[in-house]
Amino acid sequence: MTLSDFPPEPPVELPPSRTVHVKGRGEFFLRDTGVNGAGDSEQPAVMLLHGWMATADLNWVGVYRDLAAAGYRVLAIDHRGHGRGLRSLVPFSLSDCAADAAGVLRTLGLAPALIAGYSMGGAIAQLIAREQPDAVSGVVLSATAQHWQEPGVRRYWRTMGAIGVGLALFPAQLWGWGLRRNRLADGPQAAWVESELMRHSARDVAEAGRELGRFDSRPWLRPLDVPCAVVLTSEDDLVPPHKQRELVAALQAEVFETPIRHLQVSTAGATYNRPLVAALDAVRDAAQARTA
Repeated sequence: MTLSDFPPEPPVELPPSRTVHVKGRGEFFLRDTGVNGAGDSEQPAVMLLHGWMATADLNWVGVYRDLAAAGYRVLAIDHRGHGRGLRSLVPFSLSDCAADAAGVLRTLGLAPALIAGYSMGGAIAQLIAREQPDAVSGVVLSATAQHWQEPGVRRYWRTMGAIGVGLALFPAQLWGWGLRRNRLADGPQAAWVESELMRHSARDVAEAGRELGRFDSRPWLRPLDVPCAVVLTSEDDLVPPHKQRELVAALQAEVFETPIRHLQVSTAGATYNRPLVAALDAVRDAAQARTA
């Protein structure tokens, strides 16, 4: 059997989706457990920000249910150029992604809210705290860093133009190669994952890689003026744990460790979700104490 023999169905039931129009910015795809009265209006809202080359669902499919069960209204946006995210005529920028997420929260009347960012989403979360402070009450960062400026990594970012051309010309072949490399080549789950990846804009995904190569929060990141916590992925093979610890030190943040690799966030719920909930609870309680 080939992947085309399987329908692109997600492995679990996903939260309701909606399209949110943010005036002056465009329309944004969002998962929202509060749609159709499914959630309590008094639940604290948490906006989930996914990583590079992922979508909200690919990144957070294993997280949605446990966060909702923990009492949170869970929102997850597809960043521009990723999945069902906005297709803009301007070049991709992390700051625009930060403004998009903040605009959605304001439009829904949920700002300030908790923000949780994974990998690239962690860089976007840092920018929200810096550039959109009215939209955020607390930040949880996971599997992310202050920068990706090492010489070897910078050489990789310079290949983004070629990667973008390859994805534009041969998307199925390249995404299929990536799935095989990560031991996810066959069966219904692989069919769903590849169908999600095929939604991407090749141009925007490549430009997002270049943006990550330019990102460096060290000159301005300091203990932020909102409560922060870090969920540190201690077996991470893409964002080394030592870089995550540098982020912890810069933020003077509380740290919650979980022994997973970078791409296991969607499949290791039993290991990842408990520290994530604990980090969100700690940040939520600290934010409430500030306003008491």
